[in-house]
Amino acid sequence: MINKVVFGPVISRRFGISLGVDLSPSGKQCNFDCLYCELLGQKAQEKMEKIITLEDLIKSVHLALLENPQIDVLTITANGEPTLYPFLYDFMKTIKPFIPKGVSTLILSNGSRFGVPSVQDALALFDIVKFSLDGADEESFKRVDRPHKNISLKDLLAGIKDFSSKYKGELVAEVLLVDGINDKPKNINAIVEFLKDINVSRIDLGSVDRPPAYNVEAISYDKLSEIAKEFKEMFVSLPHRKSSPTQMNQKYSKDEILEFISRRPISLDECESIFEPQTLLLLKELYAQGDLKIKKVANLQFYTIKS
Repeated sequence: MINKVVFGPVISRRFGISLGVDLSPSGKQCNFDCLYCELLGQKAQEKMEKIITLEDLIKSVHLALLENPQIDVLTITANGEPTLYPFLYDFMKTIKPFIPKGVSTLILSNGSRFGVPSVQDALALFDIVKFSLDGADEESFKRVDRPHKNISLKDLLAGIKDFSSKYKGELVAEVLLVDGINDKPKNINAIVEFLKDINVSRIDLGSVDRPPAYNVEAISYDKLSEIAKEFKEMFVSLPHRKSSPTQMNQKYSKDEILEFISRRPISLDECESIFEPQTLLLLKELYAQGDLKIKKVANLQFYTIKS
């Protein structure tokens, strides 16, 4: 089992070179059964039933860190929901002294247990906490995330808001949209309004890009790009489509670039998907002149007019 715990390093576009840690190496254990999950569909469960020992987990991760010191981030995940792991706090407290200087710690969660005090204590030990928010209205939430019966949207949102008010690191929200399910204006507006009120550093907006558990479809990059405009003045990352046929090749003047970025900071990777070559040169000129700045948000660089 130890050999299955650590995977990578892999290149994560949004976080750099990542060494992954799977807290549920025996198989899927999750309190959601999301339509888009890359794992097989499975009834949501309230707790982990097969638990890797804390000793085996620490041993495996410590060894992997010694073998892979040149990474950007240690990513804690699971075949399911990592905050269901009962020894998360003890693991992080023990492993932190062995993490190389300059390496960030990251957890990928669905956000469902952020209101639990013991979970908040564990999450506070991470440099970056990423949570999912696919539905902020009741219908969308239940249809796309298919949560365990004991999870309510009201409590989930309250838990995220409470944790965000205490957390000192970088909080990242992932919004994954499915065609015809949770991409309606009602849900998008509810997500935007909620994220406005919490201390979120970045929003990763995306759609289905791996074979899903159920028969659902992705929305187009162009539609994602339009939806991103609703997250005004927030740092929004879109999927990188450099070689995609949906390359947008938009042409902007310097004034138009500044107006665009004043409304929504844009990641350096995304620029290559949106702008044609001459506009990319203008971007670099504006940066060289000091009209634009580059800000690193949760290991991803953005053009912004803010300091």
